[in-house]
Amino acid sequence: MEPAEALADLKQISTQVERAVIVRDDGSVEASTLGTFAAEAFGANARELWRVAEVARSTLGRPPLSQLEVATPAGSVFAVRDDERLVCAVTGCDPTVGLIFYDLKTCLRNVAEDPAEPGPVEEASDDGET
Repeated sequence: MEPAEALADLKQISTQVERAVIVRDDGSVEASTLGTFAAEAFGANARELWRVAEVARSTLGRPPLSQLEVATPAGSVFAVRDDERLVCAVTGCDPTVGLIFYDLKTCLRNVAEDPAEPGPVEEASDDGET
C-alpha cells in the first residue's frame, strides 16, 4: 500500500489520531497528514524523540524499543518503527493506548507490503497546513 493510503486508512480507523507522519530511516518523509513543511519538521522531531528514547533505554540497560508513548496533559505522541521506517502520531487526551499502537503497527505493515520505491512526500489529507 502506498504510504499516503496507509495514513488515510489510519486516520479513518483510528479517530483518536490527529496528526501522523511516516519517515524512512534516511530521514525522508514518505507521507504525512500535514503540509510538506510541517511534515518535515514533524518527521525530524519524531526521529529525534526515538533517538533520545533509545539513549535512555540503553543507559538503563533495557532491551531495544519496539514502540514509544509520550503522554502529556494535552495529549500523547506515539511512535512505532520497523526495519525501514518510523510512524509517529499525535492524539488528544486519554487515548486508547493499545489500540493506537495496534493501528500504527498495522499502518507500517501495510506500507511494508508495497513493493514501490519511496517517492516524494505525499499528503494523506489536506487540513490547510503547509
